[in-house]
Amino acid sequence: MANKGLAAIPTLYQRLVSIFPQKFEFCFAYGSGAIKQAGSNDISTNMIDIIFTVKTPDEWHSENIQSNPKHYSWLRWLGHNAVANYQEHWGAKVYFNTLVPIEKENAIIKYGIISHTALVTDLLDWSELYLAGRLHKPVEIIKQTTDSELRSALQQNLHSAVHAALLMLPETFTEEEFYKTITALSYSGDFRMIFGEDKNKIQNIVTPQIKAFYDLYAPVIKSLSDYIDIIHSDDGKQDCCQDPSPTARHHHLNQLPKAPQRAMVRFWNKGSSKLRQDTEDTLRAMAYDPDCGQILSRCIKDIVWESSLGQSVKGILTAGLVKSFRYSGKKIYKMFKSM
Repeated sequence: MANKGLAAIPTLYQRLVSIFPQKFEFCFAYGSGAIKQAGSNDISTNMIDIIFTVKTPDEWHSENIQSNPKHYSWLRWLGHNAVANYQEHWGAKVYFNTLVPIEKENAIIKYGIISHTALVTDLLDWSELYLAGRLHKPVEIIKQTTDSELRSALQQNLHSAVHAALLMLPETFTEEEFYKTITALSYSGDFRMIFGEDKNKIQNIVTPQIKAFYDLYAPVIKSLSDYIDIIHSDDGKQDCCQDPSPTARHHHLNQLPKAPQRAMVRFWNKGSSKLRQDTEDTLRAMAYDPDCGQILSRCIKDIVWESSLGQSVKGILTAGLVKSFRYSGKKIYKMFKSM
C-alpha cells in the first residue's frame, strides 16, 4: 500500500487519533471526508471515516470507554467485553461509533475498530469483502503497520482485486474502466446501493483519483506483465489489453481468494447430476467458459450483500436509534441528490 511519511500526514489526523487509545497497529481514513470525490467540492464539510486495527479489541474498548464514553451507545453499559464480543461475532466484524463530534477540530467522525485477525482474514479470503473492499481504493494511511503478516495481506488484497477485475473485463478496456471494475467489487452487492447511496458513487470515486489508483496498482500490473499490457496513446490516455485465453483465465481463477472461489465451485456444481467436481477441476473447467467473469460477479455480490446487510443491522445498536436515523437520512439525501 502506498504510504506517506509521518511528516506528510495531515496534522488534523494526528490530532484526531491522539484522543484514542494508542494501542493500534494500523490506521487509515477513507471516504469522501478523507479522499477527494467528484460532486464534493469541500471535503472538510464531510464526515471523516477512520479505521483502527487492534490486537486485543476488549482491552482497546475498555480504555476507550473510559476515555470517550459518550462515543458509545447504551451498549457500553454492558461492559467492554460485551462490546468486543459484539464486534467480533456480528456483521463484518467491525464496531463503528458514528456521528462523533470532535468540537476542538470542528469535525464529525465515524470510526471503526477491527481486530488484526479479522482484518487479515478479510484481506486474504474476502470472507466479508468489507474493509478489504475499502482498501481496494486509495485511502489516507494515518499509521502504517509494521506487522509482516498484515503488510503481506494488504498487498495480496490488491493482487486479488486485479485478478478478479481481469476476469470480469473484456480483452481490451480503458484504464478508467479497470479502476471502476475494481471499485465496483465491494459496491455491486451492497444493499445500500439500492437505497441509501449516491447512484454515481463509483464514478465519483474513480474520476478524481486516477493518478492515485495508478500509483496503488502499478506494481501489481507490472508483476502481471505476462497477462496484461498497458498501451500509452498519443493523447496521454492509457488503454489496456489482456490475454483472454483459458490459460490466463485459469491463472486468475486460481489466484482468487477462498470465499469467491468456494462460492463459484458451489454455483458450478449446483443442480448437476454428474459427480461433483473438486475446486481444482471446477476452476479448470470454468476457465474455458468465457462467461466465468459473470459467475464471479454474481458470487461476489452475494458475499457483499450478506456482510453489508449484517453490518448495517449491527449499526442500529452500535449507533443507537437517533444516530442511525440521522446517518441514514444523510445517505438517503445524497442518493436522491445524485438522481
